[in-house]
Amino acid sequence: MEDFQTITTFTFATEIIVLKSILQNEGIPFLFQNENLISINPFTSITYSGIHLKVHINYFARVQEILDNLNNNLKIV
Repeated sequence: MEDFQTITTFTFATEIIVLKSILQNEGIPFLFQNENLISINPFTSITYSGIHLKVHINYFARVQEILDNLNNNLKIV
């Protein structure tokens, strides 16, 4: 796990659904730390500082590219 670093943090479990699917399809090793805790009780998001997306350092640039693409293309009204 020492080769995994946090690249971003999410507040709610619903925010990671699309990203999780993309990362799995790309074959990128990742971990959503605190996902289960916050899925069960969303109020713990504040206590645990959200859901941390951790990726292997070799995939850091690729995941940042995916995140940037999602931020530019997914507009929630």
